[in-house]
Amino acid sequence: MIELLDQLDRWRGEGVAVGRAVLVRAYGSAPRPEGAVLLATADGRIAGSVSGGCVEAAVVVDIAEVRRTGQARVIEYGFSDETARDAGLACGGRIDVLVEPDVRGEIVEAATDRGRAVITALPTDGTTGLPAAMVVSDDGVVDGSTGDTSVDRALVPAAQEALVIGRSSVVEAGQRVYFLEVFARRPRLVIVGAVQVAIPLVSMARTLGYEVIVIDGRSAFATAERFPDVDRLVVGWPEEIAGQIALGPADSVAVLSHDPKFDEPAIAEALRRDCRYVGAIGSR
Repeated sequence: MIELLDQLDRWRGEGVAVGRAVLVRAYGSAPRPEGAVLLATADGRIAGSVSGGCVEAAVVVDIAEVRRTGQARVIEYGFSDETARDAGLACGGRIDVLVEPDVRGEIVEAATDRGRAVITALPTDGTTGLPAAMVVSDDGVVDGSTGDTSVDRALVPAAQEALVIGRSSVVEAGQRVYFLEVFARRPRLVIVGAVQVAIPLVSMARTLGYEVIVIDGRSAFATAERFPDVDRLVVGWPEEIAGQIALGPADSVAVLSHDPKFDEPAIAEALRRDCRYVGAIGSR
């Protein structure tokens, strides 16, 4: 959803109605992950994908239908692997897709700000509308309620765990099914050592969507001329800078300086702060 915000803004600027479909559960060899989104306008334009192309045409038709009725639905699409082969398709698999008549405000807000999980009670045959039960932030702030405190207590830690993992999922609580739609913060890579190999690493990490910080105690190496695309350059000792940048469990660290006076304290600090990935360059 995050990557579709600019397109959504353009369409809304034109005054065009936009419906949304989001993949909530996948079975078998579905090519797209939970949380994948397709947007469709009332005049037939689309952006995004929930299946990689296999069922998009049907999803667009269903978005138009829920726009007409105003009622969101969960719809199953797809084929078993055996049926797919018989039909001449490249892959099988089934997906459950939440189809909505518009793009809810809390979804746009969470996708814009990140670090939030929107918890939605999935509609069933006996329910109408689509109220968002809660929004849970990675800093512990909770907005809204399911109306059942025991369900809230079960969903909040589940949402916080999903934010750490960075993956949307379906959970059951209080005899209802909820979709935890995760809008994780941009992943962060901290590179210790403004050395030559760090230059292409910054480029690759940025292409993959990472925020990148480069730390080096040598101001001659940590320059904007050498690292024009980096998000932040910091001159200093890594163990001192760690607190300034709030280095923590969500971060990945690459130690590249190949100098023990930088490498050893950087590795120790990253491990002490329980960073999710710690790598270091070394001799063969």
